[in-house]
Amino acid sequence: MANRLSEAEVTSTVAELTGWKLDGKFIVKKYRFREFLKGVAFVNEIAALSEEKNHHPFIAIDYKLVTLRLTSWNAGGLTDLDVALAKNYDVIYGKI
Repeated sequence: MANRLSEAEVTSTVAELTGWKLDGKFIVKKYRFREFLKGVAFVNEIAALSEEKNHHPFIAIDYKLVTLRLTSWNAGGLTDLDVALAKNYDVIYGKI
């Protein structure tokens, strides 16, 4: 299990993530796409990575907008795994 980040670590880490916002125990980001199916392709890729890491985001698909929310329930907040996945999701977005 990943270790929970301290409040100071959360603040500094989220500040380094492009477009991610802190919302309570979650980090949240909205990704916009030109086409609905591009958003679905993005979700499929992050779903595969999330399954591989056994750590799954909350996902909302609203037409051309995909919203991701990450937290670690077992740790009771954000962990380095959440941050690593957020960075990986941004890389995937850049490729689509």
